[in-house]
Amino acid sequence: MKLSNVFKLIAITTILVACKNSIKKEIVVTEALKKEMGFKAWAQTPPMGWNSWDCYGPTVTEDEVKANTDYMAEKLMGYGWEYVVVDIRWFVENTKRHGYNQSDPIYVMDEYGRYMPAVNKFPSAKNGDGFKDLADYVHSKGLKFGIHIMRGIPKTAVENKLPIKGTNGITADQIYSTENQCKWLKDNYTIVANKPGAQEYYNSIFELYASWGVDFIKIDDLSAPIYHKDEIELIRKAIDNCGRNIVLSTSPGETPVNAAGHVSEHANMWRMVNDVWDSWWHIKHLMEVSQDWFDYIKPGTWPDCDMIPLGRLAIRGEVGKDRMANLTKEEQYTLMTFFTIFKSPLFFGGDLPSNDAFTLSLLTNKEVLKMHAESTNVRKLYFENEKLAITSKNEKEGVTYLALFNVSDASSLDVEVKLSDLGLSGKVKISNMWKGEEVGEFNHVFAQTLAPHASGLYKIEAVK
Repeated sequence: MKLSNVFKLIAITTILVACKNSIKKEIVVTEALKKEMGFKAWAQTPPMGWNSWDCYGPTVTEDEVKANTDYMAEKLMGYGWEYVVVDIRWFVENTKRHGYNQSDPIYVMDEYGRYMPAVNKFPSAKNGDGFKDLADYVHSKGLKFGIHIMRGIPKTAVENKLPIKGTNGITADQIYSTENQCKWLKDNYTIVANKPGAQEYYNSIFELYASWGVDFIKIDDLSAPIYHKDEIELIRKAIDNCGRNIVLSTSPGETPVNAAGHVSEHANMWRMVNDVWDSWWHIKHLMEVSQDWFDYIKPGTWPDCDMIPLGRLAIRGEVGKDRMANLTKEEQYTLMTFFTIFKSPLFFGGDLPSNDAFTLSLLTNKEVLKMHAESTNVRKLYFENEKLAITSKNEKEGVTYLALFNVSDASSLDVEVKLSDLGLSGKVKISNMWKGEEVGEFNHVFAQTLAPHASGLYKIEAVK
């Protein structure tokens, strides 16, 4: 062997050893974080992804999920977007738009009363494979896979007295109650938490989801109109014991504020409101409800503003006709400014391949997404006289962020803050984060005139 080739071999070996050691170090750090923080280590920054609900309701198909996966991998993954989530009723063969078909649903489930994907919508689920192949496809793109379920146990499993996996003869009819059944979707019954077999049922479904490769789960009817504390605890325990890191999202809102301590110790994200759609009323209501939740914005556990109802909506969805979002550009900036300064999880609801250039620009602003991921100490400065001001910090970089909103319907307003209220003194440089332009240098006070429903998002740095 030539001497030059020996040197090349030594160099390559050194690089591989360094990479291996680097990977080991990363694993050790991750495991230490998991040990210290438990499930909160799984979502240290607010989760970001796509959810099929706003554009496809309960009817999304495998090809449509893959198309959105491909778009995310190509255009969004580099900006931190990573979850692809199949929403409601993937286990019903004869779903429909604008409703749930509760008259004659054809359910698909296994012998243990666990829902399985409908093969007519998800062909790769044939032969009992579940979502394994689809999850593998998502993972092959460098992304993560999620699903939606309803809390409780299927009525069909109860009626047929199906056995619960992991028990010695306990059947579904022994762990259910009709009390507090979901009012808007009657697929499931409540699970009575203290019944033998209750924990085992939840254990069995999360064992199944872990085997498929599920990374995220949104569970409905947990938080409102009744906060289901006992079932949430069953779910948390089942996830922790399933052997896979699965982010837990509770839905829908309004999650009661008096349950804030409990939900933040059991879920990674929880809805503050009911479904948010593309109308100004929804945005303003969200801002009002959020006022009680600023103290609970913490790594690993996030108050959730719901999905982002932008882009192409209701292709086969629940509210309205197939359309591009019914919000002005200013209102869309306002929605995204609020979601990001508040550090809400970001789950885009429109059909990604249908995005226009403006919609894509809202999802790929590096400065805004850096703020969303890295900022701390999010706090409201004031919400009065139709004006809202929110701030946060990036302490490592010495940056202050500021969001200003005019929520009035008719009048342009001057929205201002004292720099001292931001903990700042001396001259500062302020930039508009959406436009990427410097606004100017300021002392003492910063004010902007905003049109109705408009907002501004600013980065503030000391002048050196």
